[in-house]
Amino acid sequence: MGDSRANFFEHLHPATIPARSAAFTYTFGLGGISVLLVLVLLVTGVLLMFLYEPSLARAYSSVAEITYEAPYGWFVRNLHYWAGQWLVITVTLHMARVVFTGGYKRRRANWLIGVGLLVLVLLLDFTGLVLRWDADVSWALLVGTNLLREVPLLGETLYRLAVGGETVGAGTPVRFYGWHIAGLTVALLFLGVWHIWRVRRDGGISHAAHAPRLSRRALVRVEGLATLIVLTALGLISLLWDAPLAPPADLNAPAAHESAAPWFFLGVQEALRFGSPLLAGVIAPLLVLGVLAALPYALDRAAEGEGHWFNAAGRRAQIVFTALLLIVIALTVRGALR
Repeated sequence: MGDSRANFFEHLHPATIPARSAAFTYTFGLGGISVLLVLVLLVTGVLLMFLYEPSLARAYSSVAEITYEAPYGWFVRNLHYWAGQWLVITVTLHMARVVFTGGYKRRRANWLIGVGLLVLVLLLDFTGLVLRWDADVSWALLVGTNLLREVPLLGETLYRLAVGGETVGAGTPVRFYGWHIAGLTVALLFLGVWHIWRVRRDGGISHAAHAPRLSRRALVRVEGLATLIVLTALGLISLLWDAPLAPPADLNAPAAHESAAPWFFLGVQEALRFGSPLLAGVIAPLLVLGVLAALPYALDRAAEGEGHWFNAAGRRAQIVFTALLLIVIALTVRGALR
C-alpha cells in the first residue's frame, strides 16, 4: 500500500531505496544536479526565446540587446550559459561515478542511453554558443561544420542539414536555432525521461545485492539540500561572471579567433594538429564514443561488484575509461594553453 502522504518529488522515487543511495558520498548527487541544470536551461531558454532573433542580421544584435538593454536579461543569459557549461561537467562526472561503482551492471541499456545523453549535451552546448554569432565562435563553427564533410558518403548531406545551405550563411542561424530548441532539446528530453524511468523501474540507483533499504524520504531531503546549494552557487556565479560576448562574427576572417574554440571541443581542435580531419575530427571522436558504449559489454560483463567503488570485477573498464578521460583532459589543457 502506497504512502498517501508522499509528495510529488517522493513519488519520483521507488517507495524504498537502498540505504547507501541516500549517502552523498556514493553518488555526490551528480545525476540529480544534471536534471536540475536541464530544468534551469529550459526555463531560461524559454525566456531568452522571447527576445532572440535567429537571423544573420539580428542574431548578434538581439543577444546584445538581451545582455545590455532587457531588464535582467544579462542575469537570465548568464544563468543559461553557466548552467550549460556545468551540465557538461556534471554529466561527465556522473558517467565516471557509474563506471567506478559498477553502476552499469544489470543496466547496460541505460548506460547506452547515458552515452547518447552526453552526445546531445555537447551538441546542445555547441549550437547554443553558435547562436550568439560572435567572433569567438566563428572559427569553431566553420571548422566544426566542415568536419561533417569528411564523413564518407553522407558528408555533404550532413553539412547541408547542419548549416541550412551550400555554405555557412543566411540560413545557418535559423537552422542552428531549430536544432537547438527543437531537434536536440526534444531528443534530450526524450532520452532523459527514458533514462530516469529506467532507474525508477530498476528500484533506484544501482546498489549491491540485498542491500538494506530505507524510506525514499531521506533521499528526497538530501536532494532538496543539494538543489538549494547548486541554485545558490549558480546564482552567485551568474551575478559575478558574465557570459562571453565578443564582437560580431566575421566569417571572412576566422583565423584570428582560432584559439577561442569552445572549451569542451578544445581536445578535438588540438587533435586536428596531429592528424587529418577525417582521422582526428571524425574517426577518433566516434571511436571514443564506441569504446564508451562498449565498456559494459566488452570489458565488464560480470555481475559482481555492483554498487562498490573501484570493484575488482570492473577494473578493466575503469582503466580504459580513466585513460580516455585523461587523454581528453590532456588535449583540452594543451589546447587551452596555446
